[in-house]
Amino acid sequence: MPTRAVHEAPTVPEAPSAASGLVKRVVTGSILAAAVVAATLSVPAPWFALLVAVFFIVGAWEWAGMAGWPTAAQRAAYAGGVAAALLGAAWLLQGTAGTLVLLLVALAWWLTALAWAVRLQQGLTVAALDAPVVRFVAGWLVLVPAWAGVVRLHGAPEAGPPMVLYLLLLIATADTCAYFVGRRFGKRRLASRISPGKSVEGLAGALAAVTVLAVIVGVLTEVASPVGFVALSLVTATVSVLGDLTESVFKRHAGLKDSGSIVPGHGGILDRIDSLTAAAPVFVLGCFLQGSVS
Repeated sequence: MPTRAVHEAPTVPEAPSAASGLVKRVVTGSILAAAVVAATLSVPAPWFALLVAVFFIVGAWEWAGMAGWPTAAQRAAYAGGVAAALLGAAWLLQGTAGTLVLLLVALAWWLTALAWAVRLQQGLTVAALDAPVVRFVAGWLVLVPAWAGVVRLHGAPEAGPPMVLYLLLLIATADTCAYFVGRRFGKRRLASRISPGKSVEGLAGALAAVTVLAVIVGVLTEVASPVGFVALSLVTATVSVLGDLTESVFKRHAGLKDSGSIVPGHGGILDRIDSLTAAAPVFVLGCFLQGSVS
């Protein structure tokens, strides 16, 4: 009876193709998008706030792992702390002054994150990233004001839920167009030391697509200030890239590729809401300044 050769190479399973990975992303993304649209339009404001809080608390669990607290107990403690902070933010949202404080704190944080990203892209170090307390506080600053912005926008009289959908559509349009334009035409890296996959051409394509989207929505909804609406949309789309880059900074510092694996084909919850964390506070602050939210 013939025997198997001792040195016969073992069978290696084929790696999943890029196409299959893209299909998984599209399918998962479509399901999530449908669920988000349904929840945004049909769930009452208090329950919507609670539903969104669940996602952000899961994001806090993932952030704890990125920040250097990998055990279940440490992650649970950090997520619990963020949940308590969300309750505090909900109290502040009852008044305009409290809301503006949250949004301005977020603006200060994202300007700091931008300065860090610029330093890292220049090949310089950011000593603050080595401090556990900084990583601890950074997670709160990333998550809490973003949740507050989404909830405040959803609760705005008359146009709240549609405005949330527009914000999400704006981010999705920017992300999608940046990805495909970057793959087809990308030559100049936007932030090669932080996120090598992003290109200047991809960002330009994203901003062009967002301009078209903003003009169409502005015309159809007859916004009070079309120019201001388009400008705010472009600023929001640009800032959303900073949210993505900032998460990449902390993931690279922790030696991680994804924040988690809870979303098939997409990684973790943070990998899905990273753009939103920066875009939401800036968009809502802009809405306040333009008078579309009060």
